[in-house]
Amino acid sequence: MNSATDKFKTLMELMRRLRGPGGCPWDAEQTHDSLKRYLLEETYEVMEAIDANSVPMMKEELGDLLLQVVFHAVIAEEQGEFSIDEVIDTLNDKLIRRHPHVFADLQIDTIDQLIENWEKIKKNEKGMTRKSALSGVPSHLPALLKAQKIGEKAARVGFDWSRADEVFAKVLEELKEFEETMLDDNQERMEAELGDLLFAIANLGRFLSLNPEDALRKTISRFTKRFEHIENSLHTANKEMQDATLEEMEKLWQEAKFLEKEGPE
Repeated sequence: MNSATDKFKTLMELMRRLRGPGGCPWDAEQTHDSLKRYLLEETYEVMEAIDANSVPMMKEELGDLLLQVVFHAVIAEEQGEFSIDEVIDTLNDKLIRRHPHVFADLQIDTIDQLIENWEKIKKNEKGMTRKSALSGVPSHLPALLKAQKIGEKAARVGFDWSRADEVFAKVLEELKEFEETMLDDNQERMEAELGDLLFAIANLGRFLSLNPEDALRKTISRFTKRFEHIENSLHTANKEMQDATLEEMEKLWQEAKFLEKEGPE
């Protein structure tokens, strides 16, 4: 059986062939910029596989994500920017450098100390003299995930609540302010207060070690499945959704929730 190294070399050669003369026209015309959307899509498909707890899906989707890394590396290789060997060397060096408690003799006693030391190492690596403690959060992160990251960075310098009930009180405060703007029918203020409410909820999730992005994604998945149950049930009854009453649809919604709890036999 070929080793993982041999298989990785084969993967690189396949990608070079696809990009080269007589290869795939679509692959050949891609750039770092044109591939950005696929890198993001494949990342979310890996997350979907993890949420589904599907080993076959994870195996396939991690392969698709790896393809994106290889794709970018081959493009960079062609342009004389860097090689896949440099990518791997950079990663290996970073892993060793950022884990002195594993690969050196640094004593770390708590997770908080570990995170604090990690941040110091990152700053030293990049020669950073950041203007703000909030600097360094990628601008393209989904908004809820970005809110969580911003909250984490603020908390590291002491700008945080002490207890979960204090964060929950903030959520209720923001909800009340949003309700007031609804009564005023002020669209601009409603948007601002809705943002404040979502930010407060993201902070509550962070404080309770819950990822708000994951939580919302899973809720969307549940909503989709329940909605499809309503559609399928009405279709079986030869009925269109627009012809069903809200009460009928609510009954089917509750039925879908019950089936979720029961699970497959």
